[in-house]
Amino acid sequence: MAKKDENKENREPSFEESLSELEDIVTELESGDVNLQELMEKYSRGLALSQKCMKSLDRAEKTMDLMLKEENDEVQELKLSIEGE
Repeated sequence: MAKKDENKENREPSFEESLSELEDIVTELESGDVNLQELMEKYSRGLALSQKCMKSLDRAEKTMDLMLKEENDEVQELKLSIEGE
């Protein structure tokens, strides 16, 4: 069990985990119950998470564009290796 927890801590968070954390940060910031120092830290973390999520979505879109390609009325699946995954 400890080995499983170590692996979870060492891996990059998934898109869904990053998006969930970003949503939590937005909710906290919108509440207005955050001091200035914490606000700056959370805002910075939110920007980083937002950029990570946008990058993941961009990679997914490009992958989907490449996966199916019509050629002579035939659909061809193209394999694409995505960095970081």
